[in-house]
Amino acid sequence: MSQRIAICPGSYDPVTLGHVDVIRRAAAMFDEVVVAVVRRPKHKEPLIPVDDRVALLGESLADVPNVSVEPFADLVVDFAQRRGACALVKGLRAVSDFEWEFQMQHLNKHLAPDIETVYLASSNPYSFVSSSGIREIAAFGGDIGGLVPPCVVRWFVENPQSRTL
Repeated sequence: MSQRIAICPGSYDPVTLGHVDVIRRAAAMFDEVVVAVVRRPKHKEPLIPVDDRVALLGESLADVPNVSVEPFADLVVDFAQRRGACALVKGLRAVSDFEWEFQMQHLNKHLAPDIETVYLASSNPYSFVSSSGIREIAAFGGDIGGLVPPCVVRWFVENPQSRTL
C-alpha cells in the first residue's frame, strides 16, 4: 500500500499555534505531512524571511516524526505532485476563510484532479488567531505568548526591526 502524503501549504508569516494544531491533526490522519512554506506569496510581502519561517516551523513541530518542512516557489499542486501527495490540508477559522479556500480548491482541482483538498476547522482556542493579527500585535510590542510557539516569540524579540508595519 502506498503512503498517504498531505501538503499543508501556507506563508506561515509567522506560524501560529493554530497552524501547529492543524498540522498536528493532519499528521494523525496521513502517513506523511509536508508543510510547504511559500517563498514569496503573491498577495503580500512576508515579514519573516523564508529560511526563518522554515526553521520556526521545524522547531515548532520537531516532536512530530511524520512532518517535514520545505519551502516552495511554484504552484502548490505542482509541488504536491512532485512530492507524491494525495491531499492539500487547509485550516479554516471562519466563513471568510472558506470563501477563499473554496475558490482555490476549484482552481487546484482543475489543475490537478487527482489531489483532494481537506479542510480542518480551527480548534476553539485558535479560531481568532491569524498571522496578520500576530504581526500587528508584535509591531506594537504586545504580548503574543500563548498565540504562537515560544520560538516565534523569541524571533520577534531577537529581530526588533520587525516591529514596523
